[in-house]
Amino acid sequence: MAADGSRSTTVTHAMEDYLKTIYELSQDQAQVTTSRVAERMNVRPASATGMLKTLAELHLVTHTRYYGVSLTPAGERVALEILRHHRLIERYLVEALGFGWDEVHDEADRLEHVISEKFEARIATLLGHPTTDPHGAPIPAMDGTMPVHSSINLADVAIGHPHTITRVRGDKYPERLKYLESLGLVPGKVVIVETAAPFDGPLTISVDRATVVLDRRMAVLIAVQDNDAPARP
Repeated sequence: MAADGSRSTTVTHAMEDYLKTIYELSQDQAQVTTSRVAERMNVRPASATGMLKTLAELHLVTHTRYYGVSLTPAGERVALEILRHHRLIERYLVEALGFGWDEVHDEADRLEHVISEKFEARIATLLGHPTTDPHGAPIPAMDGTMPVHSSINLADVAIGHPHTITRVRGDKYPERLKYLESLGLVPGKVVIVETAAPFDGPLTISVDRATVVLDRRMAVLIAVQDNDAPARP
């Protein structure tokens, strides 16, 4: 895929992985450092620095030494297209092929770079043009825009108020997904935090008429919307 969004050999699969990673990191932190990119990509900082310089030469990122890296508009287009492929493939694997939501991340990582735009369009049509992946993460639209979903972490909600789970983060960690699924904590479920232990202790949560206890470190992975909040226009 070239910097202008067309398919080319200029941008390699490895470059696409970096661009996608930078985009994902930028959603959670204002400053994306080289060390964070290297950590997420599981490479040495020197390797990440070399790749970021190459991406800067292609005008896909802006890389400032000692500060960090950000995507240019061209780099963001590439990242969002790959992210769209990834999340559509995950949804397809779950809905059409019967994969578990904890099994699809690695498969989608392998396939996201190689599917054609025609294949992508067929998947989207078959699935009814979904807006989220199996974990509740938003799927970028065909026009390269990302839907905006407002949410808060389950660890931060008010006690006693119903909330609906919209997303579970951490799809790279299948054991976490299996565990949360075993507790019934999946997108679409209505939950109520009954109690919260002091000093960052565990939460007691009501879900499907059952009561579960959840470590607060797991609760921050779960995004929810307040059922009592007025609907957004």
